[in-house]
Amino acid sequence: MSLFQLLSVSASGMAAQRTRAETITENLANAETTRTPEGGPYRRKDVVFASAGQSSPFGSVFQQAMGPGVEGVEAAETVIDAREPEKRYQPGHPDADKDGYVAFPRISPAEEMVNLMGASRGYQANVNALLAVRDMLHRSLDLLK
Repeated sequence: MSLFQLLSVSASGMAAQRTRAETITENLANAETTRTPEGGPYRRKDVVFASAGQSSPFGSVFQQAMGPGVEGVEAAETVIDAREPEKRYQPGHPDADKDGYVAFPRISPAEEMVNLMGASRGYQANVNALLAVRDMLHRSLDLLK
């Protein structure tokens, strides 16, 4: 695997972790949302990663140099939680049913924060790999001077 392939793989990891972090922050922002345009409470979302072939934005010549089989990661899909919403007794709430219960999303802010920290650390690990490859490229160029 060449250094340029490593750059591509790290960039794909950063993009996937960014998508994951955006989804987690959406979950946190809607942790108390009881009414959505689709009806009912907000549903928690999870991002599913899958391996993906990498393409180069630098053109076909660079792509040929990368060769086949370079795998990165992508956010393949977003899965919506299908569990029943959490019911809380709040008879004065505008979204309460006839028994006084309100349907809330099944979102744990503490769990979402842990997931966000994981996404942040995954992103940072890809940045560190990218910086290490950059340093190797700079040192290689210095040797050729």
